[in-house]
Amino acid sequence: MAGLTAGVILVDPAGALVGANDAALRMHGVKQASELGATADEYCQLFSLSRRNGRRLKAREYPIMRMLAGESFPDLTVEVASIGANEPRWTHEVHDVVMDEDGGDPDCLALVIQDVSERYDAEGRFEAMFQANPAPALILRLHDQRFIRVNAGFAELCGCPRDTIEGRHLRDFDILSRTERAAIVAERLADGLTIPQVEAELPLPDGSRHLVILAGQPIEVAEQKCMLFTFADLEPRRSAETALRASEHRSTTMFRLAPVAMAVTSAGEHRIVEVNEAFSRMVGRSAHELIGRTVDDFQLWNDAAQRRTTEEEIDRSGGVRTCDVRVLPRDGEPVDCLVSAEAIDVRGERCVLWLYQDVTERRHSELELVDAIDAVMKDASWFSRSIMDKLATLREGGAAPSPMSVELSPREREVLELICDGLDDKGIAGRLGLTPNTVRNHVSRLYGRIGVNRRSAAVIWARERGIGGRSRERT
Repeated sequence: MAGLTAGVILVDPAGALVGANDAALRMHGVKQASELGATADEYCQLFSLSRRNGRRLKAREYPIMRMLAGESFPDLTVEVASIGANEPRWTHEVHDVVMDEDGGDPDCLALVIQDVSERYDAEGRFEAMFQANPAPALILRLHDQRFIRVNAGFAELCGCPRDTIEGRHLRDFDILSRTERAAIVAERLADGLTIPQVEAELPLPDGSRHLVILAGQPIEVAEQKCMLFTFADLEPRRSAETALRASEHRSTTMFRLAPVAMAVTSAGEHRIVEVNEAFSRMVGRSAHELIGRTVDDFQLWNDAAQRRTTEEEIDRSGGVRTCDVRVLPRDGEPVDCLVSAEAIDVRGERCVLWLYQDVTERRHSELELVDAIDAVMKDASWFSRSIMDKLATLREGGAAPSPMSVELSPREREVLELICDGLDDKGIAGRLGLTPNTVRNHVSRLYGRIGVNRRSAAVIWARERGIGGRSRERT
């Protein structure tokens, strides 16, 4: 007994404690055998024994009393504490040994004890960490392929209580049936090897499946070889990807079928990335011809300087609104457009969305109206200015403007008269000896002064007030 690492307590059949070795004393926190009690009854009064689940044992359930009652038992795990202690101090695995020399009644009984406190403490710490781990996890015992542990994260992921999974066989809850490289995963599980991260679909109680990343790590639990499976939930990502694909499909469909001409260009080189059907019809070119090229390759804008200025403004401020642009299609007459553009992200790439609103017919109508007004003013010079102002008011739906309400500078009046004569910015620049940029600045300020945003409206405003080339002809 003295040389054994196991604790031994000798008991005679009458219940008296005969002796104990040093290991047994250490396992009870005492120094002398007398401190264990003189009899089994005293032992029960000095020490409190409990099951691993915390249930306190009654005296007759103590291993020493069961042994005296003639009951034999294999290794029995109990938690031991001195009476009055707040919590167990040791965990013992206990079994009985009966010594009988002549084959009759037992001569002596021995309680053999193994101190497994450290092992159970480590398992307790592992169990606490396992259950506290927010990542879903479960443990599969390898020899019979049954699940022995399920943490709260996995139960929440599956939407079912842990006890509905614990004890089930892998074939009844096959978490590996739909994995990437399923054959390799099954082979590594059979060999008890680490299973690297793979995508899998978990079966759920309602019959649906949940997308996860699964990984397996071999471990030992209670000296049994097991596999710890951990999971990362990919379902939110799949849902987001599905929603993104649906959104992109809706956006693509709306872009493709929109009646207004639209194009997408790269933010750097402004190469065409995508066009819709309306844009292809407007410029008379297929999407295959346009994509990957710039508008300069086809001279789509009649004013390349205006296009560069517009692109610089987009790079600086992120967009432009309702710019007057003339588009030159492959065949047919030029198309007057109001162009708006906005910087956007397309699949992580910075791009520009262009919208071209065809206003050619409206411009023609406006010019026809200007010509009609000019004709009336030529043939009906007897109309008073007040009558003409009232006619203009009825046409515009507002209050009669006062000819003196806006004071123009001599240069602004010159620019306005040349606009009325039908000159574009280059023509005005040449006539007045200015640069095109200076002319554009004058035109922009002029628009702000008279409250218009396009040349045709400026012409109408001027003619209503007797300004313009034709009024000069009459004088």
